[in-house]
Amino acid sequence: MNSPYSPRPYQSYVYAYPHKTAYGRLSEHPGGRPALSELWAGERKDALSLYLHIPFCEVRCGFCNLFTRVGAPDELTTRYLDALDRQATAVRDALDDAEPVRFAAAAFGGGTPTFLTAGELERLCDIAEKRMGADLRSVPLSVETSPSTATADRLAVLAERGATRISIGVQSFVEDEARAAVRPQRRADVETALGLIRDARIPVLNIDLIYGIDGQDEASWQTSLDAALQWRPEELYLYPLYVRPLTGLGRTGASAAEAESAWDEQRLRLYRAGRDHLLAHGYEQVSMRMFRRAGAPAAEGPDDYACQTDGMIGLGCGARSYTSRLHYSFDYAVRMREVRSIIDGYTATEDFTRAEVGRYTDGDEARRRHLLQSVLQAGGLRLSEYRERFGSGPEEDFPAELALFEERGWLDPDAPAAGLLRLSPEGLAHSDALGPDLFSPAVRAAMASYELK
Repeated sequence: MNSPYSPRPYQSYVYAYPHKTAYGRLSEHPGGRPALSELWAGERKDALSLYLHIPFCEVRCGFCNLFTRVGAPDELTTRYLDALDRQATAVRDALDDAEPVRFAAAAFGGGTPTFLTAGELERLCDIAEKRMGADLRSVPLSVETSPSTATADRLAVLAERGATRISIGVQSFVEDEARAAVRPQRRADVETALGLIRDARIPVLNIDLIYGIDGQDEASWQTSLDAALQWRPEELYLYPLYVRPLTGLGRTGASAAEAESAWDEQRLRLYRAGRDHLLAHGYEQVSMRMFRRAGAPAAEGPDDYACQTDGMIGLGCGARSYTSRLHYSFDYAVRMREVRSIIDGYTATEDFTRAEVGRYTDGDEARRRHLLQSVLQAGGLRLSEYRERFGSGPEEDFPAELALFEERGWLDPDAPAAGLLRLSPEGLAHSDALGPDLFSPAVRAAMASYELK
């Protein structure tokens, strides 16, 4: 039976836990900034994920809150790659070789990695391979791109160096919608970029689309979906728009609460329409956002890396790293002036041997992370794996939260018989409400006290 109380379905996209806004200066902790060599001592290093972050874009989209800046004047990309090289050297030295070090997956994200020239992309691959020791041709390598930077020469470099997945942010094939999202682009240019990606013969193409744009309706949403399906992408990501109430709704004269409610209804309606359309066209739902064409090869990307047990090495000033005890990164900002300052500080850094900003994860936080990263996938959480790791079950550790989810109809009642904790279709639809419900009180408090910049 569903609860009479229905929370707002779009509260927060939980792509990692704890969120960066819960991180703090590690210099303020007892013992100060920990050395990377100490952090990684004793950690399993035989199935690491490697993520290289490039914080540059040609234009900043109206919906973007990523850590990125527009343009790179005065050879900034060269200085950034120099710093990335120094950081990679320090990190690889800290990993040591006392235990085998192996990378099981790699990704280049941003920003827009293909903002770099073809020659600079060669250097980026060299840093991953020659400095970090990742064999890019033998592991999944995912790279993000944009219609304006997916050029033949850049794609040729990525294909030759082992890229198995290209993810392109199209957002909408309808030019009026793209403009409304402050994503100026011509559909013809988008189609050209998609053709070049297919010509490069990179195995997995992912297309990102956004729903909830001002003026978008079911017909225009289907136009974008069908335009994407013409390319038979192996993956499609459907993202809800996350900005404050749309200007179009605000202009109707409705109150803020009415505008929020109408926008929620629009996004939920478009989500269901998009989900059903893709399912009818031979796609399988992997998470609320991700759909994979049946029979297509799987290529793990950064958004799908669960890392419940495996560590992550993040290089670049917007990347984060995970050990079993600490999640760490550099300072975080969205406002352009602060982003530029952080990038400038990163490029001037010589000593990368210590963690700067992060959050320690105790037993409870590790349990929450494992539950979150598993249950938000359509396949659900294997109860035996959770119990083997923690010596307890999620129903024992989170009885109140799971009871609430069950009351709301968000859990699949047949899953326990298969040894799973799994969301129902309605639960998947409400992933962005369910995820924040699993944040710990301490993380909530830290996020609430974070000063936006």
